[in-house]
Amino acid sequence: MKKTLLKRATPIALTGAMTAMIALGGPANAQTVELKLAHFLPTANGMHTDFMEPWARELEACSEGEVKVTIFPGGTQLGNPGKIYDAVRAGAVDIAEGLSGIPGGRFERTRIAELPFIFDNADQATRALWSVFPEHLEQEFPGVKILALHAHNPGQVHTTEKQVKTTDDLQGLRLRFPTEAASAMITALGGNPVGLPPGAVYENAEKGVIDGAVFTWDTMASFNLAEVMKHHLDAKAYVTTFWFGMNQRTYDGLSDKVKACVDAQSGEALIAKFGDWWNAWDKAGYDRVVAEGHDITTLSDEERAKWAATLEPMVTQFIVDLEAKGIDDAQEIYDKLKAFADAQ
Repeated sequence: MKKTLLKRATPIALTGAMTAMIALGGPANAQTVELKLAHFLPTANGMHTDFMEPWARELEACSEGEVKVTIFPGGTQLGNPGKIYDAVRAGAVDIAEGLSGIPGGRFERTRIAELPFIFDNADQATRALWSVFPEHLEQEFPGVKILALHAHNPGQVHTTEKQVKTTDDLQGLRLRFPTEAASAMITALGGNPVGLPPGAVYENAEKGVIDGAVFTWDTMASFNLAEVMKHHLDAKAYVTTFWFGMNQRTYDGLSDKVKACVDAQSGEALIAKFGDWWNAWDKAGYDRVVAEGHDITTLSDEERAKWAATLEPMVTQFIVDLEAKGIDDAQEIYDKLKAFADAQ
């Protein structure tokens, strides 16, 4: 039987079309359902090439032709990081990868993991997030079935001209921040945080609008920032959190077979991969700056202790502010994340 290409405006339209076919006696598996997957990253980024592209193709293969996944990366109309969650919740896209901190003011519980000096690596941070998700975080994503939460390896301070080794070196530097917690961290350490989407960092660094960025190693390669960032402090100070989810109505409208495929590729099976992925992605960026002979400094144990002591009031105030917003379990989430990390 010739397959019919079904284009949908909303997940409700999908469900209705499939129901109508069944009512008319046509098998639902004769449909090829087009799913849109949106993310905010360039196609050269490892999250596109190693994670989302293979995930999409594996879903297609598992479904045996029931679904086709089209990816809309950063730079496309659907790849705006500030609009991706609204898009997937509304059904304008079916699947999406987003940053928990863009736009600000959402996912407040999830972003507690972004406070400084909690985690040692991406695998630890990702598993910790997933461990508290059912009880504390799931409520933050209405209308979206979360397939994975994850975090990168603890990030660095990259600068264009000035080498940073201590808190004194940070004074007055204009640094792009990735999260609200990182912004508060930069301020507490004497720097000036500047909000920019990832794709705007290169141009602003090149023009001297910013002095550097708080970022991961991988961006030195995937965003080509090694061309403008020549000095690097391996501070391992913070993580950024990401969510990967599907519109709930889209998921509910899929056949049992395709649901099983989605489930098999998500949750525990998916989060187990991020540690190795992030190690590989970061290695590519690190190898790039080493090959180009950049200055690299590792934060000393003594300086790390000084940073942690300086940041302790900031962390306490961050939790207090969340509790003032009605997030009564903020301290509990922080304590559970810390305990998970300490037990590893």
